[in-house]
Amino acid sequence: MQEVSIRNYGRGDFANLIALQVQCFPPPFPSELWWNEEQLSEHATRFPEGALCAVIEGRIVGSMTALRRTIRVDEPQDWASVTDEGYIRNHEPNGDTIYVVDLCVAPEYRKLGLGKWLMQSMYETVVHLGCSRLLGGGRMPGYGAVSDKLTPQQYINQVTEGHLRDPVISFMLNCGRLPIGIVAHYLEDEQSEHFGALMEWKNPFLARS
Repeated sequence: MQEVSIRNYGRGDFANLIALQVQCFPPPFPSELWWNEEQLSEHATRFPEGALCAVIEGRIVGSMTALRRTIRVDEPQDWASVTDEGYIRNHEPNGDTIYVVDLCVAPEYRKLGLGKWLMQSMYETVVHLGCSRLLGGGRMPGYGAVSDKLTPQQYINQVTEGHLRDPVISFMLNCGRLPIGIVAHYLEDEQSEHFGALMEWKNPFLARS
């Protein structure tokens, strides 16, 4: 048993958060997509409620970042466009959607369920702020191995129905998020053939017409 705390991150955490990114996203993931201090400063100042980290014995072992926006169906849905390339300068204080920019857990701590706890903490943020949903794209790292046999939508259907397992999409499904669409050129990500799945969690406490 290990004691874990989930808290907001700030300037004193930036070096450790960047080191965590390097651990979590090794090549072929593009190194230019790892956080830099300017991005982290924007996260912590523009939307501190969406800047979370998990800490064990003083070490940051996981993090989750989000921004608040109202997402239009006719706008580009790739990661760079929706998140301002991770700088979140397009954050909207009154947006109806909490959009996940990033979620990562140090490899040696991934069996502890920290990713799920971070996700649950962000659900609480959705509810607390009265937003309608949590949304975000998910990498599909298992897709590259079967892309000659399945379309991206067929792959997501297979994962959702439990016939295939994807390290990212299956995790999101286990956290209660559901796929609502496929985004081409979501990220520069060879394992996913550059596709992403839009994954949604609706606020169950919000009255709907």
